[in-house]
Amino acid sequence: MIKLLLLLLNGAKLGKLLTTGGSMLVSVVLYAWIFGWGYAVGFVAMMFLHEMGHFIAARQRGLPAGLPTFIPFIGAWTQLERMPHDAETEAYVGIAGPLAGTLAALICYFFARDQHSPLLLAVAYSGFFLNLLNLLPVPLFDGGRITAAISRRIWFVGVPVLIALLLWRPSPALFIMTLLAAPQLWDAWKTRHEIQHYFEVPLAKRLEYGALYIALIGYLAVMTSEVHDMLSTVRVGGFPT
Repeated sequence: MIKLLLLLLNGAKLGKLLTTGGSMLVSVVLYAWIFGWGYAVGFVAMMFLHEMGHFIAARQRGLPAGLPTFIPFIGAWTQLERMPHDAETEAYVGIAGPLAGTLAALICYFFARDQHSPLLLAVAYSGFFLNLLNLLPVPLFDGGRITAAISRRIWFVGVPVLIALLLWRPSPALFIMTLLAAPQLWDAWKTRHEIQHYFEVPLAKRLEYGALYIALIGYLAVMTSEVHDMLSTVRVGGFPT
């Protein structure tokens, strides 16, 4: 299994191995070793539905996109075979993932409440939390793609938050994302004048994405906190009514 994971990490040379089904299966197996099969399947499903939001949005805007690919303990991504021509299109594709992921987590949450299922509640929590984390306004995160259409200056707010999260809750995924985001942020600053036309978005669209971005962050923050408290109650005295 470790050898297979290493092959997946060398996907640039062995792209044929990085099929959606194969990488999903590897992810489920590895997560199951730690968290159990039920949670592993639900967790990977949350990521898959999030990525399908990106996939569908990209196709809607005429961008060829591949199905999601998974790397265990790092995450998943949808590869665009052609990059967007402007920041508004990038924001459209970027926000579709968190929207789809939030909807998936909300449906799972309602099923958890209806069935009194701690497992489904834990899966819903992972969905809310991951989508909230993904909205950090940092390059490579969906939040970075969305805020690019609003103002790239917001990225300089997101970077300290990302570093603080890494120091508070160290994880390989956050560490890798920090390393990858830093040069992108520097490159964006150096080329801010050369590629200014890419970020020319009408004011109405900036306001629209800004309002949706803030509303989504607020909703996910509330749901993440609420479901976290519910899980604490489950561990202490049973499922809340």
